[in-house]
Amino acid sequence: MNEHSEETKQIDPVEFANTMQNIATRSQKLVGEFMERQKLDSGSTEPDPLHLTDAFMALTNQMMSNPAKIVQAQIDLWQGYMDIWNRSTQRWLGNEAAPTVQAEKDDRRFRDEAWQENVVFDFIKQSYLLTSRWTQDLVGHTEGLDQKTQQKVDFYTRQFIDAMAPTNFLMTNPEVLRVTMETHGDNLVHGLQNLLEDLERGKGKLSIRMTDPDAFEVGKNIATTPGKVVFQNDLMQLIQYAPTTKTVYRRPLLIVPPWINKFYILDMREKNSFIRWAVSQGFTVFVVSWVNPDEHLSRKSFEDYMLEGPLAALDAIEQATGEKEVNVIGYCIGGTLMAATLAYMTAQKDDRVKSITFFTTMVDFEEAGELGVFIDEEQLAALEEKMNKRGYLDGSEMATTFNMLRANDLIWSFVVNNYLLGKDPFPFDLLYWNSDSTRMPAVMHSYYLRKMYQENKLIEPGALTLAGTPIDLTTIKTPAFILSTKEDHIAPWKSTYRATQVYSGPIKFCLAGSGHIAGVVNPPSDKPKYGHYINSRRPKSPDKWLEGATYHEGSWWPEWAKWMSRHGGGQVGARTPGDGALTVIEDAPGSYVKVQEKD
Repeated sequence: MNEHSEETKQIDPVEFANTMQNIATRSQKLVGEFMERQKLDSGSTEPDPLHLTDAFMALTNQMMSNPAKIVQAQIDLWQGYMDIWNRSTQRWLGNEAAPTVQAEKDDRRFRDEAWQENVVFDFIKQSYLLTSRWTQDLVGHTEGLDQKTQQKVDFYTRQFIDAMAPTNFLMTNPEVLRVTMETHGDNLVHGLQNLLEDLERGKGKLSIRMTDPDAFEVGKNIATTPGKVVFQNDLMQLIQYAPTTKTVYRRPLLIVPPWINKFYILDMREKNSFIRWAVSQGFTVFVVSWVNPDEHLSRKSFEDYMLEGPLAALDAIEQATGEKEVNVIGYCIGGTLMAATLAYMTAQKDDRVKSITFFTTMVDFEEAGELGVFIDEEQLAALEEKMNKRGYLDGSEMATTFNMLRANDLIWSFVVNNYLLGKDPFPFDLLYWNSDSTRMPAVMHSYYLRKMYQENKLIEPGALTLAGTPIDLTTIKTPAFILSTKEDHIAPWKSTYRATQVYSGPIKFCLAGSGHIAGVVNPPSDKPKYGHYINSRRPKSPDKWLEGATYHEGSWWPEWAKWMSRHGGGQVGARTPGDGALTVIEDAPGSYVKVQEKD
């Protein structure tokens, strides 16, 4: 047995009691000071804002309609417990015994060696894993529920199971117990201080720090690619980046990022900046930097985002470079907007966009993944009421939703690190960006959630009208490069693949490894993190596509650059921001991106 597990097993009960008493005394003062500073809102709140009661009542009714299945499930669970007990007893007697149930290889909650080496903690771990899998299996195989209800109970059952993991509690986490004894409880006192600061920063709501907020500054050590803001309106600033090559492709490259987050995910640091890399490949890169809207922009619509976003950017690019023909990238909801924009442009006989690249973009929302859990009439009505009062949706609320999709990594790991271990979060640029939330205008966001997620109208020819023009995605003939990521929780790749059956032009589909962010921000490297799949065929089934695909090690970026070179329009002399008809407004990354939610 290793040193750590021995230490955890041999805790002195008297010393532990004294430590806990010391923590209680010191913590009482901190809590008292916090309560003095807080004036929490005492207004009434909706008792069931997520409307889970009906879903779980339906689950209960269906379970009770088949009592024999419940009895058999209880027997199976009891047998599992007995098997764990018998095997643990063998280990207590000094014999070898294989575990009844094991954690998944990528489950980092149980990486401390005591979970394997210490029999008590191994017993706790196996009991939790057995119960959690039994619960999920029982809920997941309940018959008679409609798809929406089934999805909701599955999702929130997993949320409960994740919350109840033994790693999240002092007395059942060996690492926390060990650190508590080593520091005489300083970790818990510091953890409580972290908790109170997070509550205070969130004005009574828990706002978990994922990274050191003072470690990064936009324009100083992230989002540093040289460039200039050359155009702006109410909704966006347009950044033109300075060239690093003597010649460039004739057709400029416009990047339309999502406005749910800030554009600098594509320009974090020099070594992983897609924008900097694209400039180095000879592209004249323009990027839309969306405004962080407040109540004054509450009436801005999805249509406004099209007119004042990519369409305004295309006009500005022509003024800046003299070029009408442009290649475009749309990322996530920016890609959804670009699909609608291309359909609008096609109807207007506007063919300025010569190629389109979609990063992790959905246009068919029939199977929208777990985000669909949050989209039903009751939740939308409650959300709209909240947005209409303020004029916007708080970015922190959107961030919480996304974090729940990966609760163990993006919520509970920080609860353990910050509050139980009492550590300050590690400076991490990606998590800083993740915490740099943006607001959503009420009118636009309501339209997007209802027309896309709830009603799935974008995929229906003529079902939506923008600027007086019916939208039909099937009319789009623009050559398209569609990038999806295999472990995407926000835009599931099999849903994004459906676009290959919609557009009428030539399409190249590429499936990258990892998820919605890491799979996209995956630069070429001597030590590649994730590979990608390529298949020139486009069968209707995404599974068939993957079966016939070829796996390639390393980044997909060079594959995209090779495809883009065919749509570059030849070479011309490099262009410097400000050389054209547009004058420079300010240095990149501009002022819009620096506006934070608290501002």
